[in-house]
Amino acid sequence: MVTAGGRREGATTDRAGAPRPDRARVAIDGPGSSGKSSVGMAAAAALGFRYIDTGLLYRAIAWLAMRRDVPLDDGPAVAALASEVELASDAEGRLSRVRVGGRDVTRYVRGAAVDRRVSEAARQPAVRQALVGVQRALAAGGAIVMVGRDIGTVVLPDADLKVYLDASAGERARRRALERGLDPSGPEAAAIRADLERRDAADAGRAVAPLRAADDAVIVDSDGMAFDAVVDRVVDLVRRSAPGRAEGSR
Repeated sequence: MVTAGGRREGATTDRAGAPRPDRARVAIDGPGSSGKSSVGMAAAAALGFRYIDTGLLYRAIAWLAMRRDVPLDDGPAVAALASEVELASDAEGRLSRVRVGGRDVTRYVRGAAVDRRVSEAARQPAVRQALVGVQRALAAGGAIVMVGRDIGTVVLPDADLKVYLDASAGERARRRALERGLDPSGPEAAAIRADLERRDAADAGRAVAPLRAADDAVIVDSDGMAFDAVVDRVVDLVRRSAPGRAEGSR
């Protein structure tokens, strides 16, 4: 199981109780292929924060269940696989890699087969319960950008800044097709869009921790925005979340 330091309660503050932007916990949520992972990673690098893509945990558990022929609708059985999943740092110190049994399986868990079925595992209450404590522990100490689908609403409801990064289904399908070297106007892109729309509906409609923007989240619609402009927007939001500049360290 992924482990981290001691538990932390409440917003990160200084001795006078004022929020500290250099220790902020930043929650970035949004639908699939909204750019939250790449934006979150770049924003964390600019701020000197740690970065965690929580979706890797769900992807890894779904991939492992599929590999072991564990039914994805068997919540307790799938949740039991969490003990075999470990987030690992990349060369920049970001927790953007995932290992199972000591083997780096990041490229497998990001595959199209997992895209199509990860929501089946993610909607299981036992799976979400198994991972929420892990995610909170990883956020201990602040100075972190954590991305997912329920970070601001469930995992870190008291995050110092909540961002909901959105984009149209057409734009998200185009981005994912380009990432995979596919024609963004071809049939593969159309299939990707259908998969994204299906998962959007599944994520928004699940009974436990549905996908939605937190009431106090800043909604950033990235349609028509250059990548660097989106990153700059998030970094600016963090730096304006409390007095002073965010110059945190890992």
